Amino acid sequence: MPELPEVETVRRTLAPLVGKVIASSWGSGKPLHMNRPVPYEAIARYAVTTTIRAIRRHGKYLLLDLAARRGPSQVLLVHLGMTGRLRIHAVGEPRGVHTHLVLGLREPSKRKIRHELRYTDIRRFGQLDLVTAGAEAAHPALRVLGRDPLVEPLDGSFIHSHARQSGQAIKSFLLNQRIISGLGNIYASEALWLARIRPTLRARKLSRPRAALLAEAVTQVLHHALTHGGTSLKDFVAADGAQGSHSDYLQVYGRGGEPCRRNTCKGTIRRTVIQGRATFHCPKCQER
Repeated sequence: MPELPEVETVRRTLAPLVGKVIASSWGSGKPLHMNRPVPYEAIARYAVTTTIRAIRRHGKYLLLDLAARRGPSQVLLVHLGMTGRLRIHAVGEPRGVHTHLVLGLREPSKRKIRHELRYTDIRRFGQLDLVTAGAEAAHPALRVLGRDPLVEPLDGSFIHSHARQSGQAIKSFLLNQRIISGLGNIYASEALWLARIRPTLRARKLSRPRAALLAEAVTQVLHHALTHGGTSLKDFVAADGAQGSHSDYLQVYGRGGEPCRRNTCKGTIRRTVIQGRATFHCPKCQER
């Protein structure tokens, strides 16, 4: 599943669409996550003739601010799920079988549609919704989200105050979207390795100094991944079709059985499973 750096990469590569006018809308009519219906008709009815004013993100959710000539503004909410892609295509490019939403785009001063914004999703675990601007924070998907570490500073005090109330393994604690929004399986493993913390450590046993190290590690890992356009393992690509190259820089994730890359360590990366999620760590330098 695309995590925070991947979704932020999509947001940044969608930047050329700001100021474009939506001139047409097509929807597949198929439901997405948990068989929930998508408001394709409402999107088509409202979006056509609106202008994309901004593209924002909270955690793993993308928010496209749409401004109409008359009436209230709306927000198109997008979650990529596991296999979702939100890409810019030239008009005329063949549409994939699993395309679910297509928005035709034109320049404000022209009538001809030259590009399309397409949402495709093979497994249909993603989400599309239309929300009144200003009310998006109350949307069921967004109101439960915790701190976004690329928007709000993540410090040791924040992690320690929440961790001391949790009996979960620290790896599971980091994946709780109600606490830290956007952090996923790949970067939780990477941050724990960087902070030298064992993923099975009970969160409530995390000391204040180690919480500060973990907060710094999470921030560092996310920013590092972002500089490489995220991690492309299977399905993820940016809005321009480019793959992320951060898989070349992963320290532990996906490296089970390989040597630890820490200079002072001669351990071997171990793959385990914590609450159904593949977890990678070095039992030698993350023993504490």
